[in-house]
Amino acid sequence: MKIKLRDVRIQPFADKDNQGIILSDPLGISDKALFIPNAITIMLALMDGTRDMSTIKTGFELRTGIAINQHQMEDLVSQLDDALFLENERFAQAFQSTLYQYRSARSRPPILTGQCYPAKSNGLCDLLKYYMDRVESESTLQQHTVNGIICPHIDFARGGPIYAEVWQQAQSTLKQVELIVILGTDHNEAEGKITLTCQDYETPLGVLPTSQELVNLFASEVPSCFDHELNHRNEHSVETAIVWAQYLLCGNSCEFLPILCGSFHQFMRSDHRPSEETHVSVTIDILKKIRCERNTLIVAAADLAHMGPVFSNYPPLNDADKARIERHDRELLTIMEQGTADEFFAAISVDNDRRLICGIPPIYITMSILKNIPGKVTGYAQCPASDDGTSVVSICGIVY
Repeated sequence: MKIKLRDVRIQPFADKDNQGIILSDPLGISDKALFIPNAITIMLALMDGTRDMSTIKTGFELRTGIAINQHQMEDLVSQLDDALFLENERFAQAFQSTLYQYRSARSRPPILTGQCYPAKSNGLCDLLKYYMDRVESESTLQQHTVNGIICPHIDFARGGPIYAEVWQQAQSTLKQVELIVILGTDHNEAEGKITLTCQDYETPLGVLPTSQELVNLFASEVPSCFDHELNHRNEHSVETAIVWAQYLLCGNSCEFLPILCGSFHQFMRSDHRPSEETHVSVTIDILKKIRCERNTLIVAAADLAHMGPVFSNYPPLNDADKARIERHDRELLTIMEQGTADEFFAAISVDNDRRLICGIPPIYITMSILKNIPGKVTGYAQCPASDDGTSVVSICGIVY
């Protein structure tokens, strides 16, 4: 039997006794985690669906010079199978069962309560009001229609002020809006897919209904849009934006369209622009058409740079490094205000996204939809991503 490891989450792990990686399930189908010592991690790379257990054993021994007996091999494969980390019939059944449960539920339940924000509506409203009250002053942009915004998807404890500054600009527009399109970063999709769901989204503030008409329209034009629907179940990027939208709708009834956007990194290694990919261009065209027919707010839920040892093999950041990151971020923000989507993508591609921008697809699609509409930065911040402050996530707010 050929053995294939699923796309699992891999996190480095080290203490005084052990060094290796932790495997976990990004879809949340399995709640298990496995520690794999560094000495045998190469074996996981051999589990690509082309080899059986015997061939994997031989390949491992030839590559490492380390002998491993049949019992050890069987034990590892058994642990992976038990954790649902292998692509096989057992995982397929668990996947279908989880997908059925997700689609059968009344709505997609919130996953961030008690972590990013309070589980009770009054506590959540108090928290968001706290941030809104600390926005220094309302800009003259409040007098104009807001076509779209870029807001973070980081937790509120770190990003609250930046969220409040940009959502305040959309507050008057939200009183008349008919549709909110939220383009969220899909942290689990590395192939650049556009993923929709029929499920409504629920938060402590109620249920925001997904437009079934528009989901069906997408499905007719982008048949693959449900291939990774289960990613909506545990993805936080759309949910963080929905909470702010609901709070500021002030009773206005509107529909929304949640769209998860997978990575565009494959385009950095080619001469093609993202908009030349059919499913991306069709998404942009559909949303442009929708904007002509409905009063629509486009929201890109996106963070910027992820730098430091927490995210990569980069050394710890010092003050000079953080200043350099901000300088590069500010250059990118100028393009996001005044440039085109392709100029934005080119600026990131020039160093193959060395700063690990977590939000390229939502920003690119938003800029493509709102082409020729100028943007204005409402806020920028670098948020600590480690206790010692040597890793950071940068975030921004932009209103179009």
